[in-house]
Amino acid sequence: MTDETAVKELRLVVTAEDYDAALRFYRDVLGLTERAAFASDGGRVTILEAGRATLELTDPSHAAFIDDVEVGRRVAGHVRVAFQVDDSAATTERLTAAGAEVVAEPTRTPWNSLNSRLEAPAALQLTLFTELGE
Repeated sequence: MTDETAVKELRLVVTAEDYDAALRFYRDVLGLTERAAFASDGGRVTILEAGRATLELTDPSHAAFIDDVEVGRRVAGHVRVAFQVDDSAATTERLTAAGAEVVAEPTRTPWNSLNSRLEAPAALQLTLFTELGE
């Protein structure tokens, strides 16, 4: 393998039953920037910028630990989307007002971040996290 990574972008593709509601939530409320939008015969897709992307792989035991820290019990499926935000408490309030359901209020984690958990449009479970520093 060379010094240059073979992967240039991670794109999470989500099929939303209520496309318009999901687009409003993620673009207009959460604030993801629209990069591009395309239409096919009877269909639409919008690509939203979400900052830097990483792929976090965890084993079932550690996933259960994360759920226990953030929520107090095992709740996530095999996919959960985490967004780093400047203020997880304020963002939780804003997204809840826009239709997300709070699974767990912001909680300080052992890894020193403030994390909340939401059920959001397009059937995604979200973690919002703010790094607290030293």
